[in-house]
This record gives sequence, C-alpha cells and structure tokens, in this order.
Amino acid sequence: MTTKKDSKKSTATAVAKAEEAVATTLPAESPAPSIKKPAKTAKKSAKTPVKSAKKTSKNAGKASKSAPVAAKAKPAAKKLAKLAPSPTKSETAQILDSQVAFEGKLFRVLRDHIIEPDGRESHRDVIRHNGSVVILAVDPGKKKKDPWVVIERQYRHAAGQYLWELPAGKLDAGETPLDGAKRELAEETGYDAKSWSPLVEYYASPGFLGEAMKVFLAEGLIAGDAHPEEDEHIDFRLVKLSELLAMIDKGRIIDGKTLTSILLYARKLGVKRGK
Repeated sequence: MTTKKDSKKSTATAVAKAEEAVATTLPAESPAPSIKKPAKTAKKSAKTPVKSAKKTSKNAGKASKSAPVAAKAKPAAKKLAKLAPSPTKSETAQILDSQVAFEGKLFRVLRDHIIEPDGRESHRDVIRHNGSVVILAVDPGKKKKDPWVVIERQYRHAAGQYLWELPAGKLDAGETPLDGAKRELAEETGYDAKSWSPLVEYYASPGFLGEAMKVFLAEGLIAGDAHPEEDEHIDFRLVKLSELLAMIDKGRIIDGKTLTSILLYARKLGVKRGK
C-alpha cells in the first residue's frame, strides 16, 4: 500500500526530474541595444519563357488527341464547384439553445444546441474565453538574423511540467489586444517596447476551445520592473533566436504558442534551422 509519505517523495522526485529535463545553459539577460529594421530582400527578376506562335500539323494533331481528356475533366470541375460554399449562405451556426455548464475565473463552458451552416443539427460543448495575447519581444543586438528573444519558464499544472514560453495572457473584458499585450509584457517581465506590430492570429484547439490567440511583435525593448500576479511564478531571460530554434529541434520547447510564433518569425527573417 502506498503511503502519503511515499506519494510526497514520488511527487518531489517527479518535479525534480521535470526541472532537470528542461534545465539548459542559457546566456544571461543582456541589455537591449537599439534595433534597426531588417533590410528588404531584393526582388527576384522573373523570366518569361518565349513561346513560338507557329503551329505545326504535328502540334495540331496532339491538340485533337488531348481534346477528349479536357472534355472528361469538365464534370470533375463542376463537382468541385458544388463543394464551394454559397456566397449567400450563412457561415455561422444557428444557436437553438445555450446552457452554461461551468463558469470559472478564466473561462466558461457552454453546452450549445445548434444547426451548423451545412444544415446539420448537433450539440457542442465549447469553452468560451475572452481571448489571449502573445508577445514575441525581440532585440537584435549585433545580429539582425539572430536577435535576443524574451522567454519565460514556469510550471504548468495542466501539462504537469515546467515549460519554456513566450510572455502571454488573457485579455480583460473590453480591453483591446494591443493594450493587453503591452500590459502582459510589462506585468510579467517589466519590459516595454518602442515598436509594436501584429504577427499572426490563430486558434490553438478550435474543436472545443473558442480562444483566439493574437501574437504581437515587440521591438526596441525598454527595461523596467516586473509585477506579476500573485499566482504567477515566472523566471524570464533573453535568449538568442538560434538557441531557441536548437531547443525546438531537441524537443525542449513544446508550448504551442511559442512554437508557432518563433518558427514563423524565423521564417520571416529567412533563418534556416540546423539539421
């Protein structure tokens, strides 16, 4: 029989292993230098192949042979056209009934009876949420393609382990996404930024979660004092983008918003991941 003492020991051992698994040697926090806009890449000149205007009898013969194939392709095209949504048809479900199954501090769960846009009647349990913001706060230092990125490490009970994540948080009622992003970055890290721009918006798990996540790129960091909420215990630092990409390749970063934002940003910079 497992005693409470054994259970506490196993829990402590699990947490210690989790911390050891994610621990990595990272550079110390660096003062944020001024940032410059990345140089625009030159547009590639497009080459248009020159086609001969002359038609030989041989080409005419090939065209006549291919005519039946083109005729057969028409019915398939019509089928694809039928799959496209009608421009006059509503793309939002009709809610016949909605009951609150649970309401907590961060979200509420609704049990909806709906008619979907295609006419099917169904019941859906959906988590409703005000939405969240994610902040990719960067400072280029001496290398524009390998900037410093603000990254956090905190324990996530739902995942049962410590995770490396970008600063993020829930929007307050009536708060704009940009105001929410500025507030969350200041609360969790103390940083402000000179330049803010939207990077991407996505749904993490739209099958049951109605939370939209808006990612902002914050550039030109200004240091300040962090003031996280009482239940937040966050360790943050500046880490090179190249090191974060290496951590992703090794499976050391598994948080969805962080993977999405860092990989998209690296792609925009034209950074190639190591093999």
